[in-house]
Amino acid sequence: MTYDIPSWLWISFMALILSLLALDLGVFHRKSHEVKIKEALTWSAVWIALGLAFSGVVYWHFSAQGADVGREYAMKYLTGYLIEKALSVDNIFVFWMVFSAFAVPAAFQHKVLFWGIVGALVMRAIMIFAGIELLQRFSWMVFVFGAFLILTGIKMILPKKEEFDPRTSPLLRLVRRFIPVTDDYEGDKFFVKRLGKWVATPLFVVLLVVEFTDLVFAVDSIPAILAITPDPFIVFTSNVFAILGLRALYFAVGGLVGMFRYLKYALAAVLVWVGGKLLFTGYMHQWVGDEKFKVPIVLSLGLVVALVGASMVASKLWPAKHSEHA
Repeated sequence: MTYDIPSWLWISFMALILSLLALDLGVFHRKSHEVKIKEALTWSAVWIALGLAFSGVVYWHFSAQGADVGREYAMKYLTGYLIEKALSVDNIFVFWMVFSAFAVPAAFQHKVLFWGIVGALVMRAIMIFAGIELLQRFSWMVFVFGAFLILTGIKMILPKKEEFDPRTSPLLRLVRRFIPVTDDYEGDKFFVKRLGKWVATPLFVVLLVVEFTDLVFAVDSIPAILAITPDPFIVFTSNVFAILGLRALYFAVGGLVGMFRYLKYALAAVLVWVGGKLLFTGYMHQWVGDEKFKVPIVLSLGLVVALVGASMVASKLWPAKHSEHA
């Protein structure tokens, strides 16, 4: 069951997010600079605190329907937030590969990620509301989403045939075919004027690659959150707060991602779990006729925390050898 969200709450949330983004780029990161570990950890703590604290807003709003409803929706928000946060670790590793492949100076990386995340918010909003519309119009789509999540989870633990190389991506070839690109970086500019015409810089190409890779990851993560709840406010807000903290998380732990060797197995298990839950719930609703059946959200929340936490502990106890890191 979903509840109507008043317009003022949507407007207030968007105003908050736009204010935070303006404060981030316009005040704290007005000048391009290399983000140090201390600054990154501070911003990571701020974004995580904001993301967790927003569960209190969710509880406050939905508790008008009853305290039990408030608790249920707050846990749905936290589950969606944690799943998206955990899945975003893969994004961090890809960002690192993209920046390394294109030799992006450290001072310019923050600007690329900032605008990359702004673009990701727009794309994900479109995908979220499109996904919700599909679920509402075509009830059989729950089985498509569920099967997709299970297959994605299985694929995650299978060995990859080849490593991702952003320099050979079809997107890059397409950009260079239609847009002239300078040979070298021009400071932190995405476009510069040459002979009276605007041309792109390699930094703009990097931005497009970052946007494209996030779009690919969104295809996996959004169905995972829709499997928790189809409520657009919960899905969108949990996604937004998880993504907003991704930039700071990259600078804080980007070099440590490879140490969590068992994390991908935990994420695979999470995807298989939520996919299986979606299939079973759809079966109970459509074939058994039990419209009230639902898997307790506290079970999903506890399982996500347990799996991700256990994978990190295991990675610490049994670290990868140096050759595996390489």
